[in-house]
Amino acid sequence: MRPRPTVVEIGSVLCGIAAFVTLAVWGFTAWPLPWNIVAGIGAPVLAILVWALFVSPRAVLAVHPFIRAIVELFVYAAATIAWWSMGQAVIGLVFAIVAVTFGALNGRRRLA
Repeated sequence: MRPRPTVVEIGSVLCGIAAFVTLAVWGFTAWPLPWNIVAGIGAPVLAILVWALFVSPRAVLAVHPFIRAIVELFVYAAATIAWWSMGQAVIGLVFAIVAVTFGALNGRRRLA
């Protein structure tokens, strides 16, 4: 039987999904045609690819937990910067605080 996911794990997954959606929204709204299609699809795809390679529970590349945390923070920082560039600094700041908190709690749990 698989263990039930914790609140921290669910929060981390939701923060990752929010980061990918944020990058898509940023790509589609921040650029003129046809670049908005490229950025709107490319930015979240690139973030998902990096996430799958280093951060996901079944990551393709097994790296040190510190490197994993840096990559996770990079994705969260990209989403935060996207919010700021869309003129939503408060949303970006709230997202950064929530995402880093869940990431730190989840990372601490993985190291224990």
